[in-house]
Amino acid sequence: MIHSSFSRRAFLRGVGVSMALPWMESLPVWGDAASTASSSEAPVRLAVLFSGNGFHSKEWWARGEGKDLQLGQVLSPLNDFRERLLFVKGLYNEEAQKGNIHSSQTGNLLSGAPLASGGEIRSGTSFDQWIAQQSGRSTKVPSLVLACEKANPSVHKNYSMLYSSHISWSSPTTPTPLELYPALAFDRLFKDEVGRGDRSVLDAVLGDARDLRRRVSTLDQRKLDEYLDSVREVEQRIENAGKKGELQGWRPTLAAPDRPRPADGIPQDIGEHMRLMCDILVLAFQTDTTRICTLKLNNDHSSLRFPNLGVDYMIHHLLSHSDTADWLKVNQFFLEQVAYIARRLDGIREGERTLLDNSMLMFCSSMMNGNHDASQLPVVVVGGGGGRLKGGRVLEYRDKPDRQMCRLYLSLMDKMNVRPGTFGDAKLPLEEV
Repeated sequence: MIHSSFSRRAFLRGVGVSMALPWMESLPVWGDAASTASSSEAPVRLAVLFSGNGFHSKEWWARGEGKDLQLGQVLSPLNDFRERLLFVKGLYNEEAQKGNIHSSQTGNLLSGAPLASGGEIRSGTSFDQWIAQQSGRSTKVPSLVLACEKANPSVHKNYSMLYSSHISWSSPTTPTPLELYPALAFDRLFKDEVGRGDRSVLDAVLGDARDLRRRVSTLDQRKLDEYLDSVREVEQRIENAGKKGELQGWRPTLAAPDRPRPADGIPQDIGEHMRLMCDILVLAFQTDTTRICTLKLNNDHSSLRFPNLGVDYMIHHLLSHSDTADWLKVNQFFLEQVAYIARRLDGIREGERTLLDNSMLMFCSSMMNGNHDASQLPVVVVGGGGGRLKGGRVLEYRDKPDRQMCRLYLSLMDKMNVRPGTFGDAKLPLEEV
């Protein structure tokens, strides 16, 4: 039996499992009023993706417009999405200029708030969590906060390194907990009680799925099959993750484990870890289990290494203080994750639009390059924002007086019908966005 809750959106249910369905022409999934034509219009989703330590100083650029938009080498993985890409130049956080170190430039990236130092932890509620607190009640999961590198609790130059480890803040004193484990992030989407289960999510809902399949159109039957196949694929990859033995980040005292590795855990191949998290983000949006996701690919002041790229001789933070070919290779690896998400979203139809058309993927860092230059912040937005965001453009704010990064956040919030009036140090959204 198909059950409905969360604004009459359709779910498959099994014992201990609820699984939201993607958009289908046969079902009025999205809205509160099933009888109205607008009830099946897909909502706007927001994903904030972050990588630390900035980018290659000479290859983060864009110029031109539309199909003639040209991108620097860092952004080259996004070439296929140039006409749906917004390159924003010259925005900054004034408060981030005060400490001029990684922690003081990252802890307020999504809030623009002043940071406490001297052992105290105080930032500001980040704009992703502000949206979740205002509108997240309409979905099973108000927001999903994913990460591929664990938090660092130490202190650096009088600032907590938790600021370098968290971009999402649920309150000024509470960094939003990070989900590093793909299996647990997957469980949070589909299981009613998060924890390790003995049954596959799909196995638990197959009875409901068979019942639904008999009652929808041929096109929706195919869409349902593709969706269930994608869920099964992620389940299988999570089950196999962590078996390759490549170690990321700091080097342990043992060259190989001295005991069997737990079945559930963090994949040791950073490429597989990131790709799993990207797939979970897509599933979360595809099912409308959440409309807000933050994915921190690594920390600022990061200790990740990249053996998958042949760049394992130096940690990310130290590598960022150069403009080498290997640094460019790592930069492009991060942008490949953004491109992968965009491509997956663009392959999912939601009525007359794709899921990418109905989403906004904001990718950013807390400094322009590894030399701590936060006088302007690197940021691109990919997607259509439900038809409200025009891509193929470069917006320049370096010479404008009101260039607060929080003005961009006000603009993105507006496209999700969340309008706080002011946010952080911004009083007005960016008119051009």
